[in-house]
Amino acid sequence: MPFSFRWSKALGRGVRLNAGRSGLSVSKRFGRATVSSTGRVSVRLLKGLSWRGKLW
Repeated sequence: MPFSFRWSKALGRGVRLNAGRSGLSVSKRFGRATVSSTGRVSVRLLKGLSWRGKLW
């Protein structure tokens, strides 16, 4: 089983700096949606249920 690395640091209100295997990114939360600088979006639908996709 391979190891994984993920790190996140809050920068301010709804903004996070994320680091992982693919590099650094910044994400911003807008209510129930979170948009990342890598073009990924995540939307919380219900408690424990979310949808993730790519913008581009």
